[in-house]
Amino acid sequence: MESELRLRPPRHAVDPRAVRWWTAQALALVVPLVVALTVGVALLDGMRELLVVALAVAVVVGGAYVVVMPRWRYRVHRWETTPEAVYASSGWLLQEWRVAPLSRVQTVDTLRGPLQQLFGLASVTITTASAKGEVAIDGLDHALAQELVQQLTATTQAIPGDAT
Repeated sequence: MESELRLRPPRHAVDPRAVRWWTAQALALVVPLVVALTVGVALLDGMRELLVVALAVAVVVGGAYVVVMPRWRYRVHRWETTPEAVYASSGWLLQEWRVAPLSRVQTVDTLRGPLQQLFGLASVTITTASAKGEVAIDGLDHALAQELVQQLTATTQAIPGDAT
């Protein structure tokens, strides 16, 4: 008889450095826009009023995004593995909660972009035999991510059958 998956929120928070990583990503999005609008205000006389309004909106909305989004994501992002499944919750405005039974896992991968490397972080992606696709756990300490991949790989290899 198969054990039943217990549906509950995941227990583990991602690494606190993820807040700085997400903040850096947000700044990389907002700062070029603000700089471009500032240059436009300085150089384009005929559109100055419109550009000033656009700049003000970009500063207020972009500033709120840079300050709020990383902290909100940190509160939402959780993960956990059990002998039966991987649990992950993610997002900030659109929040997602996923449970992937280990019997359905096909691949387990890590990803470390340049900013993640700078902050000592990694993402783990668990691809399943599901139409919904992969389960991603972002913002893990790099060493913990490597341990998690090894653990999940060993666990899924020990499960008989094929996750197709």
